[in-house]
Amino acid sequence: MKISGRLIETGAPCYVIAEMSANHGQDFEQAVRILQAAKAAGADAIKLQTYTPDTLTIDCDNEHFRVGKGTIWAGRKLCELYGEAFTPWEWQPKLKTIAAGIGLDCFSTPFDATAVDFLEAMGVPAHKIASFELVDHALLQRVARTGKPIIMSTGMATLEEIEEAVRAIRDAGGMQLALMKCTSAYPAAPEEMNLRTIPDLAQRFGVPVGLSDHTLGIAAPVAAVALGACLVEKHLTLSRQTPGPDSAFSLEPHEFKEMVGAIRAAEKALGRVNYELTKGEAATRAFRRSLFVVEDVKAGDVFTEKNVRSIRPGHGLPPKHLPEVLGRKAARNLRRGTPLAWEHVSR
Repeated sequence: MKISGRLIETGAPCYVIAEMSANHGQDFEQAVRILQAAKAAGADAIKLQTYTPDTLTIDCDNEHFRVGKGTIWAGRKLCELYGEAFTPWEWQPKLKTIAAGIGLDCFSTPFDATAVDFLEAMGVPAHKIASFELVDHALLQRVARTGKPIIMSTGMATLEEIEEAVRAIRDAGGMQLALMKCTSAYPAAPEEMNLRTIPDLAQRFGVPVGLSDHTLGIAAPVAAVALGACLVEKHLTLSRQTPGPDSAFSLEPHEFKEMVGAIRAAEKALGRVNYELTKGEAATRAFRRSLFVVEDVKAGDVFTEKNVRSIRPGHGLPPKHLPEVLGRKAARNLRRGTPLAWEHVSR
């Protein structure tokens, strides 16, 4: 899969997405500052969300339209929560232009067909499907028909539901697809992440797989990269002290930068399958153990455990030869501290 010419696959650098979500606080200038912070922190893309309260729900006050227990939004009325969190549509083309100007990809999560049309008119390079929309096959197929790359989160989904969603996208012509392992809890507990699902998803579906992360830290994204994640998405806020629906489980700029640095270091450390001596190891090879004469020995003296030992450094015979040396005689006079060589041993 490619986004703006950037290859996303196993072995390529991880594509890091900063999720703005509601952290703009309905302030356009704050949204711009989040863009700039994402770039400075090393993100490859900024992601928005494209909906209005009316495209997600209805304004109704019965128990079905209030958030239940178990989340940071418990008790909130859905319509009011989405009204607080949505990103004004008139901002989004402007934010995309600003992002392009600083070398940042900008795309969004559409939540209905009108949002898909709007984002297509903006010329976004990709579309993101939220975990909650994975079961909306009509939306999936509408997005697939754009021909754009699709990144789909899998939070809450059973394997059967993921299979059905992927099939719906494929049937509508969606060929460029990446899946995101996601735990849809806000915040998510590390013990509920089950990151070993990442390579399993990649094997089952033959697509790039990443992590959409809501944990309170950077360990999960780094571990995900070690398990083969090709993409990482994480919420970004200027400050968790700023109230907002998502700020509590978002990273601040210095933390996001630390995460990106740790991901890049992990990528370097993963390297390749290698059993050869590295450049760094070559200099330290001399500090291996080897066989040394540790007492003065005269020609004809027998080598014993007292006058020959396996010690550092590594300039003598390898220690594995000690049994072959013991009991044999010295071919010449040898001073204490001489690295033992075969020429010193009588045949």
